[in-house]
Amino acid sequence: MAGLKQVQRQTGVALWRQIADRIREAIGNGVYDETRMVPPETVLALQFGVNRHTVRSALAALAQEGIVRAVQGRGTLIERKQRLNFPITRRTRFTAGIGDQARETRGLLLDEAQEEASAEVARWLGVKQGEQVIRLETLRHADRRPVSKATSWFPSERFAGIGEAYRKHESITKAFAELGVADYVRATTEVTAAHAGTADLADLELTPGAILLIAKAMNTDLDGVPVQYSISRFAADRVQFTIEN
Repeated sequence: MAGLKQVQRQTGVALWRQIADRIREAIGNGVYDETRMVPPETVLALQFGVNRHTVRSALAALAQEGIVRAVQGRGTLIERKQRLNFPITRRTRFTAGIGDQARETRGLLLDEAQEEASAEVARWLGVKQGEQVIRLETLRHADRRPVSKATSWFPSERFAGIGEAYRKHESITKAFAELGVADYVRATTEVTAAHAGTADLADLELTPGAILLIAKAMNTDLDGVPVQYSISRFAADRVQFTIEN
């Protein structure tokens, strides 16, 4: 069947995980658009050269992600193909970026800590290594599904109380406004991709082998002073980036 890459044995990656990745990619590429159904287990097993149990494990993983759904008497229905489009602009904002693509967005504060700036954090924030910074771990949902998880650092002296402000408003933008930063801009964004680690798999409700889009970003106030350095991890099958000038 066209559109499906073959799995590779003896790579250290479980066959069911490779098959789930191949099917997920095929769905995203529109391979099954005509029927809106994933082929039967027997067809997929023949295609990949595995037994039906392995295919069934792959489909179960995709069902857990909300991508497919088994329908009695019909087969496996594709539930969701379209990714949320997340624009990266000079004024990147999660809620405004998602816009009317989701009926509801939420922001959860998972953890807050005051710590010494590492060399990397100090470089991005323009502070001295070892200087006190505030770290927030946040999780963003769209229509009750986790979309992104971020680790953000802020200069401690300027942004004391930002954790409580975020907890109250569920928004970095509104937390900034409460602490005196009425507007801010995106100065730098670096995008890479990687497999999700254990903690991100759990918080983003992904299956092993899932891919993340990782955005390292630095925001500044309107005077060009850094106010936030963040590493945001997005579920690659749920979000696509659009770079806008």
